[in-house]
Amino acid sequence: MHELPVINSILKVVLKHAIDNKVKKVVAVYLQVGELSDLEDKWMQQYFDYLAKGGVAEGALLKIERTPVVMKCTDCGLSYVVDIKQDKVMVCPECGSKKNTLISGRGYFVKNLEAI
Repeated sequence: MHELPVINSILKVVLKHAIDNKVKKVVAVYLQVGELSDLEDKWMQQYFDYLAKGGVAEGALLKIERTPVVMKCTDCGLSYVVDIKQDKVMVCPECGSKKNTLISGRGYFVKNLEAI
């Protein structure tokens, strides 16, 4: 259910760009979604379909690309990619510190629109 407000925000961005560019029909929306995000592709598409009904984005497909989790070590400053499916504890590969700051991997971003 938490996908609904996110998809509503995404649809607002899509519709603004569609209006600004005199788009007749949005065919696809290319999204980047962080791997740490708990947004599920299936529900994102279903909510998008529901909210876009009757407008220029009705029937548009969401093309979702997952972006990696990037951490920055607080001790040595190294930025590194974490495989959240494999790494249960986030440890700096350079110095072994467990003191890290999340740089990216939680957010979402409208990358591109395919439209006619």
